[in-house]
Amino acid sequence: MTTPPLTPDLSAWREFYSLIGSAAATLIGLMFVAASIGAGVFTRDHQAGIRSFLSPTVAHFAAVLVLCLIGMIPTLTWHDFRLLTTVVGVAGLLYASWVLRRMVRHGLVSTIDLADRLWYAGLPIIAYLLLGFVGTGPLRSPDRALRWMATALIFLLLIGIRNAWDMTVWIIDRRRN
Repeated sequence: MTTPPLTPDLSAWREFYSLIGSAAATLIGLMFVAASIGAGVFTRDHQAGIRSFLSPTVAHFAAVLVLCLIGMIPTLTWHDFRLLTTVVGVAGLLYASWVLRRMVRHGLVSTIDLADRLWYAGLPIIAYLLLGFVGTGPLRSPDRALRWMATALIFLLLIGIRNAWDMTVWIIDRRRN
């Protein structure tokens, strides 16, 4: 049995997905610029930090972009929406957990303050759990699921913005030294 497209429900969200997805794509580009500018700072000594801070921030922006692209699929069905949201949520959760594990293994957790541990490791896990809830949870209404997905997208975007700014300040600080 084929389920009907979510087009009526998604049409109200088209501008939202377009705006948030464009912001995420732009921020991914800016992360590449920041990495280029900070290339002198990113030495072998800072490899663990790059993989724990820079790469995950790009990954969170990419997750937002992918979810916005999914939300723009004109023939997307409710079943496909839930499946794709679950896949992105689980992939993000596994990646964020891997980042946390890497931070612990390389001793970064003890060298960074609580706010950074929260923003780089804890909050992304919560955001991806929320996406998993949207995809697999008890939400039966597309409207309610789309609102929760919007919350997760905004949350991931804000996490990425905060972390990108934190890294920019860190790069500037290191370049001065």
